[in-house]
Amino acid sequence: MSIKKKILIIDDEVFLANVLSEQLAQEGYVCDIAGDGREGLEKSLSINPDLIILDLIMPVMDGFTMIERLRADNRGKKIPVIVLSNINNAKTVEEMRSKGAQEYLVKVNNSLTDIVAAVSKLLK
Repeated sequence: MSIKKKILIIDDEVFLANVLSEQLAQEGYVCDIAGDGREGLEKSLSINPDLIILDLIMPVMDGFTMIERLRADNRGKKIPVIVLSNINNAKTVEEMRSKGAQEYLVKVNNSLTDIVAAVSKLLK
């Protein structure tokens, strides 16, 4: 029996986070959800997920600040991050990659299947 991989979804769009969580659970992942960057950072450092799916535009703390603080903490340096955002410009993609995001997906251009595939690829 293999240990299930933990995924933390950090997104203030509750419907999307719930649908994505259900889809990933069907693939055998254990999911947790945080509604903003501050909650996401706290959960990241306490539950030590195998992967984080991170939105950028959120209340309280945005994804830009959250990934910086995550990478500044030894517990968060190595956690793979997939950015899932509606911001679709090369400058932001490059900025997030430089901050340690492994993947950058634009919400409107990617289906749930695409997102699950990106997760599976990174967690192989």
